[in-house]
Amino acid sequence: MSESVESKSTDKSAEIICVGTELLLGDILNSNAQFLAQALAQLGIAHYYQTVVGDNPARIKSAVNQAGDRSQLLIFTGGLGPTPDDLTHETLAACFNVPLIEHPEILADITHKFAQRGRVFTENNRKQALLPEGALVLTNESGSAPGIIWQPRPGLTILTFPGVPAEMQRMWRDVAVPYLQSQGWGQTTIYSRTLRFWGVSESALAEKVNPFFDRQNPTVAPYANHGEVKLRISARASSEAEAQQLIAPVEQQLRELGGLDCYGADNDSLASVVGALLKTTQTTLAVAESCTGGGLGAIITSVPGSSSYFLGGVISYDNAIKVQLLDVSEHDLNEHGAVSDTVAKKMAAGVRSRLGTSWGLSITGVAGPDGGTDSKPVGLVYIGLAGPTAVQSFEYRFGASRGRDWIRLLSTATALDCLRRELLIKLDQ
Repeated sequence: MSESVESKSTDKSAEIICVGTELLLGDILNSNAQFLAQALAQLGIAHYYQTVVGDNPARIKSAVNQAGDRSQLLIFTGGLGPTPDDLTHETLAACFNVPLIEHPEILADITHKFAQRGRVFTENNRKQALLPEGALVLTNESGSAPGIIWQPRPGLTILTFPGVPAEMQRMWRDVAVPYLQSQGWGQTTIYSRTLRFWGVSESALAEKVNPFFDRQNPTVAPYANHGEVKLRISARASSEAEAQQLIAPVEQQLRELGGLDCYGADNDSLASVVGALLKTTQTTLAVAESCTGGGLGAIITSVPGSSSYFLGGVISYDNAIKVQLLDVSEHDLNEHGAVSDTVAKKMAAGVRSRLGTSWGLSITGVAGPDGGTDSKPVGLVYIGLAGPTAVQSFEYRFGASRGRDWIRLLSTATALDCLRRELLIKLDQ
């Protein structure tokens, strides 16, 4: 969320502290932090800091002291297991100078779960029953490691969760959320809507919508990844419905400014949007691919129900396949080359004719890292589009600096975007 939305929050804020050397080494993706960040936003709890710390008591203690000075709710994940490097609870107890107390009910629960699963209870599992004095048990129905709900001093609440994402998420939903709400946390909600754009740079879009970046509630923030640009609209309100009402007029204005470059919102993808348009127009699609090697077909068929409009495709990596299956002439290949405006058109028209579809979409290009020339450098891509009334082609120069996979990704997405824009034009006619 943007800083301007955060500034509207109450004085109370949460901080996420993820414990585990494996996180620092990059061996495990820190999905727990993402889940908790989104969950805090849904509850309307302000959240300004995240920390990842290894399995080291001195560094964990330092993280606790620093976080406790600036945040009122500390949420820990990891370090609750039975091994010597699981140090979260004992370090927390040391931070606040309290002893660890063994809980017989936790021992009984662990023993019962082990018996159900055919596992043997070992002595090191007793460690999981040791919690800081005064802490309440945050029950774990899925695993053996319980967490805690603890107020070690006035104005500070600590929640701990195991590092296993499925266990943590269930404990959060079943126990932590009701507790936090009962304590007055989450009296507001932060709701976000993300508009998605293709075919425009982040800087160009930002210039168009620049006045919106000064808004306070809702706020608008841009970001870009994987070739697309997004505008996130975030509102703070007493309910999700109220937040949606605040967002709606801003979204409408941004869509109008973005025009055809705005292809969807939230979980939309270019493939899903194109699929919906093909259904609406009751038309069908086939593809012919060279440098993308089936990537376009894979993206199209990732959408459930795509069989109703996508008939199939041809991966014509070799020129002989272009000739035999797509009716590209050897003369055109010799005269213009496989990577050319002419061949892109012939590939699109050929696959449309051979498969009997309304639309034919083709890609041919130089994905690299080798094969480029001065006239046809790495990153040069032609996209062909054959429809009921015309055959077109579009030239793109994606450059070589980001490598082969980047060129292929941009090629497939841009091909879908070309078809999307043409379908929208047909709908307006």
